[in-house]
Amino acid sequence: MSTLPRHSALRAVSDTVGGNRIELRQLRYFVTLAEELHFGRAAAREHIVPSALSAQVQRLERAVGVLLVDRTTRHVALTPAGARFLIEARQIVEHVDRAAVLAQGMALAAPTLRVGVLDEGYDAVRPVLRAVQARHPELEIHQVLAGVPEQCRLLADGRLDVGIGRLPGAAPEIAAEIFRLDPLGVLVPAGHPYAALTHVPVSDLRGETLLLADEDQAPEFNGFVAEVCRSAGFFPTLFTGSVQTLRAAVDLVLQGRCVLCTPESTAGVSAELVWRPLDPSVPSYPWSMLWRAHHPSRWAIELVETARGLAAELGWCDTARDRAS
Repeated sequence: MSTLPRHSALRAVSDTVGGNRIELRQLRYFVTLAEELHFGRAAAREHIVPSALSAQVQRLERAVGVLLVDRTTRHVALTPAGARFLIEARQIVEHVDRAAVLAQGMALAAPTLRVGVLDEGYDAVRPVLRAVQARHPELEIHQVLAGVPEQCRLLADGRLDVGIGRLPGAAPEIAAEIFRLDPLGVLVPAGHPYAALTHVPVSDLRGETLLLADEDQAPEFNGFVAEVCRSAGFFPTLFTGSVQTLRAAVDLVLQGRCVLCTPESTAGVSAELVWRPLDPSVPSYPWSMLWRAHHPSRWAIELVETARGLAAELGWCDTARDRAS
């Protein structure tokens, strides 16, 4: 269990490093380039020519003393140092913009929270988002549909505040905390034999065509389901097509072409389908809050703490048989 800091402080950065001055415009250009990863598009956003933007980023690199951007003729990417620097640079630029607004006596822009969600995980986190929104109606919550691998990249470079999913393995720059253990089951049409059962034995899935999530979006979920089947002594017959949304998956199930393995939180996705849990010995799917381990935003902290409170209040993690992994 991760320990969440109670506040996030903006680290002060001198305007000179190693005797070279860092200019605010250089930070702005760097942030824009990091968002576009393309010199032409970044330059267009900043209304300058690509060569001028490149020159300013190079001056910034000389001032900092490390390479921030890896450039080739066909590829632009942040170096590890650049990814770390981006988080601070973005905060500095945003802080300066806020100060300018205050100085001009203008109304501050609404606070924002950027949350990465999986289609399959939205219903699991929806009560948390609603609770935060109810307490802070002025907060603009932007939901970004992204798989966990993409969420981690967006978190690392500061383009996302919180992610929702399962993070197998260690990621030092990403903090993770389970907030909900979601029983695993199957969605089937009302006339399917499983609809008459209270629980579906995992071994029965041996004779079914199983639809998994899109592999690029949710490899960790697919791996979890595959391990459940493997533990029962078989590997499932998989539907050969693919879908990227839960709505599209529901349509395939309604056609009788497959059954969908999905957590209980999605049980109400269609009035025409019935959700039945797998055998009680099957571990529930662990949904985690993901956030930057260093310098999380105030609203990221708010969301994680709200998830903790709801998990305790509603007993989302209080089932002894559940084994998070």
